[in-house]
Amino acid sequence: MYYWEYIIISLLLLPAMAFAIYAQIKVQSSFSKYSLLNANCNLTGAEVARKMLQKNSISSVQIARTSGSLTDHYNPKTKTINLSATVVDSTSVAAIGVAAHETGHALQHAKNYAPMKLRSAVIKLSNFTSSLFLPLIIVGLVLFFTLASSLVGEVFIWVGVGIFSLGALANLVTLPVEINASKRAMAQLKEMNILSQNELGYVKEVLSAAAWTYVAALLISLLSLARIVLIALSFTKRD
Repeated sequence: MYYWEYIIISLLLLPAMAFAIYAQIKVQSSFSKYSLLNANCNLTGAEVARKMLQKNSISSVQIARTSGSLTDHYNPKTKTINLSATVVDSTSVAAIGVAAHETGHALQHAKNYAPMKLRSAVIKLSNFTSSLFLPLIIVGLVLFFTLASSLVGEVFIWVGVGIFSLGALANLVTLPVEINASKRAMAQLKEMNILSQNELGYVKEVLSAAAWTYVAALLISLLSLARIVLIALSFTKRD
């Protein structure tokens, strides 16, 4: 039951994974390319982030240095924009774009942007329950095959599927949050005249490449969820 559907979805995962690899390579290549191009404003990533915060009257957010490359992120708990070594002190167009994007998340937080709140809640719930997925599925299958009534086993199986689906939901709500942060970044850079028109185009290329990685992650998570659902249906569907 559902054999061919499962095979088809499994095969679709292959190009989805290839696309994810391509998207990641594209991010790396775009960032590396424009890391070699210094912006005319001669501002570092940290300085641009600070200027954006000041323009929006946000004084509670701090800028910190984090290790690694392209590990930049905004932490809403600590209200900290964490910039990597290749961004925080760099005056490149790529560094400014990444710093502005992360500051875009700080602006979302300050404006109580609803999708960002939803993403935080879903990710927190997903992280908390993720370890329960396999135990619930295993217990559900054991109960399904050993109890005279399979209803209890079915409940365990579908609760496990529900927990697995939180990962896909997290990717689904993450995509618009990331796109919106990039839009805010581009608008701020343009409004503040930090970058020239050409430089804005380069930043858009870097941020667009990053957005495709989130699209790929969503696609993979949805296909993986579809496979899990088909497996659950094959055990629990009643004739």
